[in-house]
Amino acid sequence: MITVEHLTKTFKVSRQQRREMGPAFAGTSIDAVRDVSFTCTPGRVFTLLGPNGAGKTTTLRLIATMLKPTSGTITVGGVDVVKDPVEARKRMGFLTGNTGLYDRLTPDEIVKFYADLHGLDASAYKHRRDEIYTRLGIHEFAGRRIGKLSSGMKQKVSIARTIIHDPEVVVFDEATAALDVITSRSIIQLIKDCRTQGKTVIFSTHRMGEVSLLSDDLCIIHRGALIFNGSYKDFQNQMQTPSVEDEFVRLVEAA
Repeated sequence: MITVEHLTKTFKVSRQQRREMGPAFAGTSIDAVRDVSFTCTPGRVFTLLGPNGAGKTTTLRLIATMLKPTSGTITVGGVDVVKDPVEARKRMGFLTGNTGLYDRLTPDEIVKFYADLHGLDASAYKHRRDEIYTRLGIHEFAGRRIGKLSSGMKQKVSIARTIIHDPEVVVFDEATAALDVITSRSIIQLIKDCRTQGKTVIFSTHRMGEVSLLSDDLCIIHRGALIFNGSYKDFQNQMQTPSVEDEFVRLVEAA
């Protein structure tokens, strides 16, 4: 489970940044996330939706302990991410569209490295690796250097690295962005599998088709604040437009 309560993240703005933001901006700081609260429960897919710059990635990075909140609290599997970030990271996997893999290593070397970081013994690692490699079709290129792989292959390796330790919480930050249809489907199936396994799943996306296909719960964030927070069924029931995309635009424009 993920519990976020009154989360705020404030960034200081430099003189150069103030100039770039124009004369309408007169402050010295900006709230990327403002008083955000929500709960992600096991066995459900929680979608975080918003336009570019809304605060989605900042929120997910705060959950993943990559940033520290200015105020508010986050717990992952009952662990406070500020008080015990190491334990929180043990309980989660974090996947983005930017793989950040080392070109000179092979998939086998990278995945084994992350398994070692999480303390998997040899037997558990082999079983988990073979299961993931088979599901994602990694076996055929597992010994090739990352620098020689396609973007889709790299993202599959990133998926394997993310879930090798079988985390109870999985965070997807626009993980299907700029990927081909086949690789995107692999990630979508992974999200479905995580839900079936009772894991807590939170993901952000720009693709409205993915929202309709995967969402059990939905938050819409705009300028750092939530403008909708509820089940996807509740979202559908309150729609005043014929499509999810049109309703999303309506709510953002109204905010």
